[in-house]
Parts: sequence; structure tokens; C-alpha cells
Amino acid sequence: MPSYKKNEARDWARADLRGVANVVIPSYTADLKGLNEKGIRHDIRLEIEYGFAGTLLVSETAITLDEYRQFFEWAHDESRGRLKLIHHASFNTLEENIEAAQIAEANGAELVLLSYPANFYAESPDDIYDYTVAFCDATNLAVMLFPVPLWGFDRVHPSDIPASLIRRLIDDCPNVVAIKAEGAMPAIMHFVECYRRFGKEVVVTMPLEGDMIPLAQLVPIQFSGTSNTEYFGPMIPRIHKLLQAGNFDEATRLFWQIHPARKANQQANAYTLQTLFLHRMLWKYQGWLNGFNGGPLRQPTMRLNEGHMNLLRQGLINSGLPVTDSHNREFFVGRHR
Repeated sequence: MPSYKKNEARDWARADLRGVANVVIPSYTADLKGLNEKGIRHDIRLEIEYGFAGTLLVSETAITLDEYRQFFEWAHDESRGRLKLIHHASFNTLEENIEAAQIAEANGAELVLLSYPANFYAESPDDIYDYTVAFCDATNLAVMLFPVPLWGFDRVHPSDIPASLIRRLIDDCPNVVAIKAEGAMPAIMHFVECYRRFGKEVVVTMPLEGDMIPLAQLVPIQFSGTSNTEYFGPMIPRIHKLLQAGNFDEATRLFWQIHPARKANQQANAYTLQTLFLHRMLWKYQGWLNGFNGGPLRQPTMRLNEGHMNLLRQGLINSGLPVTDSHNREFFVGRHR
């Protein structure tokens, strides 16, 4: 159960939702018939070691609800309150997402990242409103809204979720506590609009480190998440702490140091706005380069090619960041079997 009551969720977020949150993609056994407990626990320990304040437990990898319960149980047991666990509401239907949220709520989740199913075809702001309110009403967890092109909501409004609709949701859902403002990305206008209009009421976050680091030198960003920042190892939590302390010169120096890796990340993920889908195997490989478990994923999954793997590896080398010397083939086995 969360550490706050539903009507206290916004106060909790303003006080406690801080630092950088990335993602943990579930590790599977070699035969893909179950979850890999050693691999999952390894990744949670490394999250804490690298200084992450929280992590999204990714659900869009053909994981069942029972397995997702196990995923949360192991992550919660291993983190022991040292890491905020974020539920990924990215299952197939509203009903399934509500059931998954109840599982997460009972097993250590403190925040929900609200996604929308691939078969959800919103044609109006009211369609998005109805789905979102139904979900928020069904959970006591704090909810982070997620305007982003992935949902195809640009048919409703160019910003993906218009500010007028966000206003209604903040007014009507006391557990809406944050906005992951990636609407109309790569433009930053939606972040600016949300920060200007709602920043005094809810936490407005920019998860993309390439935008977060410069923006945080102009406006306070207490929380950044969730994204594939494990690619940079412990660097993004380190930079975020510098930003919170007002040490902008050092944060900027590190921004430029990791720019080769940033460019490699952008190039490898450039397909996203065409496919409207995140390459979770590629993200898992990015973490593996920095010590995370890696290992096989279930189909359907997008595939990795040698060019992308070598591009991402070289980006870390060119940025002076640690990188495994293991052969790429070892990623598909994982560090813990």
C-alpha cells in the first residue's frame, strides 16, 4: 500500500517525488517460460548503486499479470524502500490495467505511469478524459499523466493531450500528481505550457535528459523520469544532483562530455516517431552495456542489429563512460541465468 492517502497524493508528490527514475525491463529465464529472479534482483541493486531514486517496472514485454505480480514482489523485496517503484499501466485494456494497478498497489508501487492501450482509438478529448478518470478512480496510487505521440492522440490535438483536458483531469482526479510532458516531442512547447500552467499544482517532469539538463538551469525540475537513462550508467542521477545544487557549470561540462553517447542514443531510437513504439530490447541492451542483466525477451519484440549495438557501445566509449567488454552475443544470454 502507498505511504499516503489518495487525497494526500499531490502533497506526497511535491515533497517526495525527487531525483531521477529510469526503467527496469523484466529479465526472463533462458527458455522464456518464466521470470529470472536473479537478473531482476541484480538490476534493482544496480539501480540503487547508481543513484536512481525510482524506476519504472516495464510491462509491455509480453508479461502476464501473475508474472507482473512476481516482478513487483521481487523488486519491492530487493529495494526495501530505497527505490520508488513505478507501475507501468501499459496492458491491453482498461480492465486489465486496473487489475494490474491493484497488483502493483499491493506490492510496493508508489506511482503509476499512465499509458493507453494500442487498441484505444480516441476521437475526442472526452474519450481520453473518460479512460483516464475511470483508471484514476480505480486506484489509490498517485498517477503521472503522459502526453506523448505514442498514443496517436495528435488526431485530437497537436500536443497529444491538450492543456484544457489536463486542467479537467487535475480538477477531477485528486491522485493526478505529475505530468511527464513529452507531448508533440521533440518540441519542448508542451513541457513549457504544462510547467507554466500547472507547475504550482503538480510535478511537471522532463524525462529526456538532453532537454532536462538545459531546462533545469532555467526552471526547477525536482524529478526527471522515466526514460532509458540507465544507458549512461550513474551519470544522469549525478548531473541531476548538480542541477539541484545550482552547480550549472559542472552539469553543463558533463552534458557535453556525454554528448557522443546522447547522439548515439538519438540515432538508434530515431524510428520511434514513425513506429509509435519503444524498442525495449534496444533499451535493455543499453542497460547491459553498463552492467545491467540483459538477457532474452519474448516475442513479439523489435530486433537488434549489429550496427545499432556497436553504435551505442562506441557512443559510451567516446563519452569516456564505462562499458562492458563482453561480446554482444552475451547480451542475449544475460549476466544471471
